[in-house]
Amino acid sequence: MSSHSSRIPPSPPPAGTAGLRADALHNRERILAAAGEAFATLGIDVPMAAIARRAGVGMATLYRRFPTRESLITEVFADQLKVCSSVVDDALADPDPWRGFRTVVEKVCAMQIADRGFTAAFLTAFPGAVDHERERVRAEHGLTELIRRAKEAGRLRADFEQADLVLLFMANGGIVAETTEDALTASRRLVAYLLRSFQADRPDHPDRSAPLPPAPPFGLRHIPHLPPVRSAG
Repeated sequence: MSSHSSRIPPSPPPAGTAGLRADALHNRERILAAAGEAFATLGIDVPMAAIARRAGVGMATLYRRFPTRESLITEVFADQLKVCSSVVDDALADPDPWRGFRTVVEKVCAMQIADRGFTAAFLTAFPGAVDHERERVRAEHGLTELIRRAKEAGRLRADFEQADLVLLFMANGGIVAETTEDALTASRRLVAYLLRSFQADRPDHPDRSAPLPPAPPFGLRHIPHLPPVRSAG
């Protein structure tokens, strides 16, 4: 086989980059990198001005490349969303419904800890972003099917609802730690606890007797200081 025939074809340029000058393309990449860092650490509600400062560009340049916050979010999380969809697809192909369901929960929660903005972007509907919405809806339908299969197999509680997954993601997203590794350790233990509570009440399930992941090195000082809840009226 010749070296020419084994050569990997170049990847197509990202959407919306055709015809951009080198400096404009460089600015676009800087904005995406800065936004990715900001979303990962601060969430998707970080001010656009803060992203522009991180990228070292003016607001006019930022909005020229990404006219709306939604367009920037969908571009930043395009790859993660595809990964999430592929995780669901792999779980649907697993002949063990409970293992498929459990694997999705564990992997998505780990992604959530690694990137604080991902779950918010995943759960948010952006009607104008066709590809984003298509992937999100496909993943959501896959989760519904995983839940149905696990229930039919007698492994998932009959009263489990898809809203319970949202509660899990909310709880997992609230983990605060000094390092990402500590946050991942806490997440793994929390997810293991919750997965056991999701199981149908059958003592012969092997997951019920398996040891939990190790506990994180947390003390009371690690409890975040949350603002007080305002009373109605």
